[in-house]
Amino acid sequence: MPYNFRRIIIFSGDVAALFLALFLTLAIRYPKAFWNEKWQEHWPSFLIVFIIWLIIFSINDLYNLDLRVNSRQFFKSTINTAIASSLLSALYFYLNTQTDIAPKTNLAIFILIFIFLFLSWRGLYQLVSGTFMPKENLAIIGFNQRAEELIAELKNRPAAGYKTALIFKNAEELSGLAENIKNKNIRAIVIVDDFGQNAALRETLFNCLAYKITFFNYPDFYELLTGKIPVDAIDADWFLRNLREGQKNYFNFLKHKIDFIGALLVLLISLPFWPIIGLIIKSGSRGPVFFRQIRLGRNEKEFKIIKFRTMRVENNDLSPTAENDARVNRFGAFMRRTRLDEIPQTINILKGEMSFIGPRPERPEIIKELEANIPFYKTRLLIKPGLTGWDQISGRYHSASIQDSLEKLQYDLFYLKQRSPSLDISIALKTLATIFSRAGR
Repeated sequence: MPYNFRRIIIFSGDVAALFLALFLTLAIRYPKAFWNEKWQEHWPSFLIVFIIWLIIFSINDLYNLDLRVNSRQFFKSTINTAIASSLLSALYFYLNTQTDIAPKTNLAIFILIFIFLFLSWRGLYQLVSGTFMPKENLAIIGFNQRAEELIAELKNRPAAGYKTALIFKNAEELSGLAENIKNKNIRAIVIVDDFGQNAALRETLFNCLAYKITFFNYPDFYELLTGKIPVDAIDADWFLRNLREGQKNYFNFLKHKIDFIGALLVLLISLPFWPIIGLIIKSGSRGPVFFRQIRLGRNEKEFKIIKFRTMRVENNDLSPTAENDARVNRFGAFMRRTRLDEIPQTINILKGEMSFIGPRPERPEIIKELEANIPFYKTRLLIKPGLTGWDQISGRYHSASIQDSLEKLQYDLFYLKQRSPSLDISIALKTLATIFSRAGR
């Protein structure tokens, strides 16, 4: 079953649980008049509450199908969602002057019933999906390091809905391709290696079309599975086929306007607090309030990024930040976790040097070094850098090392190809979840 369809099922179940929780709440509180009078009175206002809960679900990554119901992370996300949604729901009823209801008791009962229904529904879905929703059998043509990585990714992502059922390790095995596909009930094939028989393989696969099989090349399936582009498996033709910049004009125009308006609002709202933040920074360690550094932006144009200083100046060689870096002072660590240090970059956004969402900007000397070791590295400079991006919400910490920068580029290329309003909204919501969990560095 397709990944997105499974998410639709879970979302639909959550919506049904919300309505059922309200129905049961009113049935408990008003057993004689809940359907005609009380239901009509309550459901329009609670509809906003439902939307609040669903948005917080998305922010807290509860529509990630790889998140198991019996995992610690699932319960942590559920608790965070319940607390945040309950507070926002209560605030909504307190501030909403258009309704005559003030459902203090009803809201409390609704929350308890819904949490029970939510956990029951998600547990039931996991049980049913694991028992009655069999994974599609997948065949892999080719056996090399890429194939091994693909197999490992499939094992780590059970919610993807695929199971490796057949592997063709050499050209000789392709002679029995059609028969094996039929016997193993293969529903999808990933071509990792054509064994130098591209024309013959195409003809063989063409003869298998009657079996209603979905065919993938390795880069497309890897992208679908991981949300990354395998840099080692693409060439210049990939960029010509996939980067349709002429079709992004409206998106770029809309993004620029949203960036400008959003940055202006953030700047005006936060500006009164800048002196307070500055005093705390100055009292905590010697040095300037702001950190400025040359970075490369769109089309390799240099600009000076501005942030609140989070590091000590003494004995600081300005090398790239490492995980648990000792140069970060106590208040600086707090600002990094809450992203407060990024607020001055709204000035960069207003100047058109950055966007809210995009690849993180790097220093020119680092880019020069990485370009020499990583193919296509400079393609991430085709768009404006951002405060946050697809890589930042991946949950992985990436240093300036070659290996980490390669993986970061894989995420950046995915965003470069797939960027859209819906993807930007998803990145923004997950960034908020990271800020609320104070998981930043």
